[in-house]
Amino acid sequence: MNWRKNAKPWPQLAREKAQNEFRRHALQRKAAKVSETKPIRKPASTLEDCAVVACGTLRREIRHLAETGFLDGDRLFFAAPGLHEWPKILKQQLTQQLEKARSIAARVIVAYGEKCYLDPETGMDTDGLLGRFGRGVGRVRSKNCVDMLAGAEERSRIVNEAKVYWLTPGWVEHWDFIFKDWDAAKANETFPANDKAVILDAFGYFDEVSLKDPEKVLRICDWMKLPLEPHRISLERLKDLLLQCAEGLAPSGAESSKPQSAETQG
Repeated sequence: MNWRKNAKPWPQLAREKAQNEFRRHALQRKAAKVSETKPIRKPASTLEDCAVVACGTLRREIRHLAETGFLDGDRLFFAAPGLHEWPKILKQQLTQQLEKARSIAARVIVAYGEKCYLDPETGMDTDGLLGRFGRGVGRVRSKNCVDMLAGAEERSRIVNEAKVYWLTPGWVEHWDFIFKDWDAAKANETFPANDKAVILDAFGYFDEVSLKDPEKVLRICDWMKLPLEPHRISLERLKDLLLQCAEGLAPSGAESSKPQSAETQG
């Protein structure tokens, strides 16, 4: 018998593998009965006069911190998700949101990575863009949105030597928009070099979308040619990064031409 003749095509194999992952993780969630997040008390002396400007891919996580009392929900500003693909639009939106935040807050925390904005013509990065706003504006000490949810050491423990393409719920939610300009060649060059894709999931988003729109998850798996699975996280790292940034910001009105930010190894 010619085994190649009877072999299943990749899309069918990917779908079957994804469906098995859905069932396995749903059973794990049901068995674990993960407890609801306890309300968080906002450390008023550190964050009460702060606004937050963030990428739309982190809207779900940032909003949750406001709903649980850690941040002021009236001082949150978001640019559209995934604009690192379009730096001119990101520059425009980020500048607009920073100006709005500056008009109502003494200090502004920016939840963007160093290279999330990069001008291909001048080489200006996120910190260069923030520099014009002075010492009242600071960027969290993180490389990107994935790193804000899980540091390098935690991600290393999660992967267990596997090669992983990391995602956040926001990337999955806005997948069609973020990757709308990618063709098959770019996708094939990027994704299959990994063993799987992992969503850093603080809310059970993967289970939710798998039940409500399983075809979306299957389409993403088919396009990446990778299985997709969640890993449950807390928001402790994100909270710590926001607090650290707030503590390092100078009082409103201090003069400086550089934003306060530094990268960490985590």
